[in-house]
Amino acid sequence: MRSMRHWLVLPVAFAATLVVAAPASAQRASLSDRVAALEARAGDTSANMDLLNQVNQLRQELVALRSQVEELQQQNEQLKNSSRSQYLDIDGRLNRLEGTGGGAGGMELPELGPGAVGTAPAPAQGGTGTPPSAAPSAPAQAPADERGAYEQAFAALRNGDYAESATLFQAFLSQYPQGSYAPNALYWLGESYYVTQNYALAEEQFRALLQRYPTSDKAPGALLKVGLSQYGLKNLEAAEATLAEVGKQYPGSDAARTAADRLRAIQLSRLR
Repeated sequence: MRSMRHWLVLPVAFAATLVVAAPASAQRASLSDRVAALEARAGDTSANMDLLNQVNQLRQELVALRSQVEELQQQNEQLKNSSRSQYLDIDGRLNRLEGTGGGAGGMELPELGPGAVGTAPAPAQGGTGTPPSAAPSAPAQAPADERGAYEQAFAALRNGDYAESATLFQAFLSQYPQGSYAPNALYWLGESYYVTQNYALAEEQFRALLQRYPTSDKAPGALLKVGLSQYGLKNLEAAEATLAEVGKQYPGSDAARTAADRLRAIQLSRLR
């Protein structure tokens, strides 16, 4: 009987052991999963922090780049103003040299001021200009008010006030369309537009000069500036044709030499 009871107790005890051990194993597995999940979350948090740091760094770099862009824009504007002044100064010196050299197509820049009669440009009458002499004088037929209006417009141009000079030259041409200084006024009106990169308006004035005063001393320079205005408008084919025409119509002139240089530069740039 005892032996029989012994055999009955052993299976029951073994079964109880299995029942107790099963939840412990499952608990260990569940705990392991939770730890793995927490570790995964911790890893995600670290990655998020890295992304946040990168975003903050990019924001700082963007602010620095914006500051640099603003600084470069200011420097660019200063360079534009400086280049315009230098352009006008160099152009004036070249024009004075061309005017005193007696070369065809000279674009003299008169040093005008109150009472500076001896430095007035030689005017064209009825579209027929005469080469400037070494010391040109003001024409007797030019009234004082016409000369004063021209001097006022030209003074604005020399001072770099191109918007004002354009307005004054327009007013001059409206008041004195057949005046002695009309060819010069047309030329410098075109220059006022050209320096400020209003190439379409500049070309219009230079063409008007060529049409109304084809034999003016300003004609070679006007044709040159037509080509340069076309180049400024990105009309390369027309610019090349016009610049080549300068050399044909005014061979040996300073305008022709400048046109040839610019023509070569354009052709080389198109090959790159």
